[in-house]
Amino acid sequence: MGITISVLDQSPIYPGETASEAFAHTVLLAQKSEELGFRRFWVSEHHDSDHVAGSSPEVLISYLLAKTKTIRVGSGGVMLQHYSPYKVAENFNVLASLAPGRVDLGIGRAPGGLPRSTQALQQGVQDHASLTDKIVELGRLVHNRLEEDHPLSGLRAAPLPETAPELYVLGASTGSAEIAAGLGLPYVFSLFINGDESAALEAIRTYRSNFDRSHGTEPQIIVALSVIVAETEEEAVELVGPHKLVKIHLENGRTLTLSTREQAEEFGRQAGESYTIEEQEPFITKGTKESVRKKLLKLHQASGVDEFVITSNIQPFDKRIRSFELLSEALVEVPAEA
Repeated sequence: MGITISVLDQSPIYPGETASEAFAHTVLLAQKSEELGFRRFWVSEHHDSDHVAGSSPEVLISYLLAKTKTIRVGSGGVMLQHYSPYKVAENFNVLASLAPGRVDLGIGRAPGGLPRSTQALQQGVQDHASLTDKIVELGRLVHNRLEEDHPLSGLRAAPLPETAPELYVLGASTGSAEIAAGLGLPYVFSLFINGDESAALEAIRTYRSNFDRSHGTEPQIIVALSVIVAETEEEAVELVGPHKLVKIHLENGRTLTLSTREQAEEFGRQAGESYTIEEQEPFITKGTKESVRKKLLKLHQASGVDEFVITSNIQPFDKRIRSFELLSEALVEVPAEA
């Protein structure tokens, strides 16, 4: 079986650019991904940020579906903790009705922003249901399967599409792997956020060993990672730039990954509790198409995962496009046994 490539784009706003230009790049990259034969194109959710433009994945997805023809388009992911499962189901059922068989609904566990934006998103919300409970309800709503004894029995998240959006659980820990496994849902491990390949392999083992087949599904795993492919190894290193993987460790035990040290410090200030900040070299698979091919095949063999969702926040934009072209040349037709 060959290795499948998909794309996650965060609509990065580079210095000197506007959000409109960032979205224009996202559209062009989605069209290029379709041209290159990649399976799916996902967009992210971030709030109150000067660095990424995508605060409303549902709106962006609808535009991308209209600008493409065949590629699957979805969220990587919707931060369900902030929202009503019913409204999310309605949004994605509309999308799935507009583009049958092309819509993915990835659910993320991170807040998607700083404490201030979380407070704004949850203003007036009285529901304290766990994220797991919300995912369960969302799944029932998109498949129109509310039980007869459910308090909202008979409710439909109209319109009901012929093909429901496909639901995915996103995460970067064994905890998220256990949630996905227990619900019998596909799982996406965000290696570009976690930055620890051994943790990814442990989460994948946890997912497979705990997967509940009583839901009538089989395990499905995707690994999301950052990749840079260039004409030379030296150019690939240059394209990485000064970026660091910045993690904030809060007094309450939570750990979150932020874009910059300044953003991490602001998160700690808004959270109002003690914290420490850790900076690491980002986990980026980089090099020429030959060396990147070898690295991805090695990860495939170690994990048994056949699909990778690739993110690549390279600037300038033409280098980002070229990176995906080289990746396509390296992997789209490569058999997994190679």
